[in-house]
Amino acid sequence: MFLSAILLGLLGSLHCVGMCGPIAFMLPIDRKNRLKGFLQLLSYHLGRLFTYSLIGLLFGFLGKGFYLFGFQQQISIIAGVSMILIIVFPKFFNKINFSKSINSFIFRVKNALGEALKKKGNDTFFTIGFLNGFLPCGLVYMAVFGAVATATPLEGSLYMFLFGFGTIPLMTSVVYLGNFTKGTLRVKIQHAIPYLVILVGVLFVLRGLGLGIPYVSPKPIVELVSSTNACH
Repeated sequence: MFLSAILLGLLGSLHCVGMCGPIAFMLPIDRKNRLKGFLQLLSYHLGRLFTYSLIGLLFGFLGKGFYLFGFQQQISIIAGVSMILIIVFPKFFNKINFSKSINSFIFRVKNALGEALKKKGNDTFFTIGFLNGFLPCGLVYMAVFGAVATATPLEGSLYMFLFGFGTIPLMTSVVYLGNFTKGTLRVKIQHAIPYLVILVGVLFVLRGLGLGIPYVSPKPIVELVSSTNACH
């Protein structure tokens, strides 16, 4: 399950480059001092990871609530089906508008991000990364589904952390090498992303079905306990 978070971040990071690449290009990194520049970039990534982990923690609480009420398997199925439907019917979901409060929050985040990009203080890069993590992103929404399907807030936080961790290699390369993901390679990876999301969705559905397949679709804990008690 947690492997799906890394794969979603790693292979989906090309989408992140398209969405957040301009922010990465604008980072006021010290190009002359390599060590300082590396630490600044690390601070930026830590800011993103902190935000993703915080989001995962919050939605992990929601997942824990479902778990306590015995709906964990169903939520895993719903999360997987939702991922697949969003990919198969993107036009339908694109018509869904955010509430005014959410749009207002996003507007404030963008303004704060613009102000942070103008500064060069010690906390600038962490702040930029922290705010960057709140910007709307389809892949982040997919990862949030995964966080909800976890059983505890810590697992939800870890899921989102691993998702963000998976985006680091390509996002770091973009900062140092520029937008090298052009042409055929970019098109191929972009085409592969929907299939990856569908694969992750299928894995969540299988996990929710509890078919007894080790690691992929383990039996529900209730069934395991019942079978164990029956042996005595």
